[in-house]
Amino acid sequence: MAAILLSSTFLVLLASSTLCASASERCVRQGKAAYSPSLSPLPAGGGGGCGYGAMAMELNGGFLAAGGPRQHRGGLGCGRCFQMRCRNAKVCSNAGVRVVLTDFHRSNSTDFVLGGPAFAGLAKPGMAHKLKKLDALPVEYRRIPCDYKDKNLSILVEEQSKRPNNLVIKFLYQGGQTDILAVDVAQVGSSDWRFMTRVYGPVWSIDRAPDGPLQFRAVVTGGYDGKWVWADREVLPANWRPGQVYDTGAQIADVARESCVDCATLDWK
Repeated sequence: MAAILLSSTFLVLLASSTLCASASERCVRQGKAAYSPSLSPLPAGGGGGCGYGAMAMELNGGFLAAGGPRQHRGGLGCGRCFQMRCRNAKVCSNAGVRVVLTDFHRSNSTDFVLGGPAFAGLAKPGMAHKLKKLDALPVEYRRIPCDYKDKNLSILVEEQSKRPNNLVIKFLYQGGQTDILAVDVAQVGSSDWRFMTRVYGPVWSIDRAPDGPLQFRAVVTGGYDGKWVWADREVLPANWRPGQVYDTGAQIADVARESCVDCATLDWK
């Protein structure tokens, strides 16, 4: 137990350095976006590079994007939200579009691949067909907080989970502009917290999950540091089932503050 607490405390202290390393994410960046002809950038029948599968279409109203290596970050970028716009005044909307990253594409020449609704959102009304003719559209983008006001942070029990001890979960509806750095699980009413291991992106696992109903806590980046987010109630019942989604009852709305880089272009003008 002491080792678990020490590890989690270290991650809280590490959060500030993580923020410094990624502080410029909130700055407006230049890049390129391409169009995917399907409604979702997810490959047909696949789970995509973030493992959301069909659940991806329930995020952000289906305004989805696949990110290149710099955006996907080996899965850490999964679920992040971005605001994006193109700069051709004749065909591009000044407001642009908000997307959530749900997949990975391997090319370094394109920063994002957008699904149909998201790509159309870049254009002025009636102009989307002109944008689709371009192989790689110059865009500017920035990371923004995700907004799931009508949804609490939820847990999807992955299909490969096997009761009672092999538990693999995926976080859904992670709001704010945060990253989850650590996850612990315990039996409801117990102080025996056990750490979970990140598989990739929003997916975490443990092969020695406690018996009985389960509660969770997570370390997330927020403010200038890390903070605990607690679900101090039963989240998973004792008879939890693979494929089911469970509401944690908690909402994340924090925005990671930047104490190490002064970005002069935070305003979306």
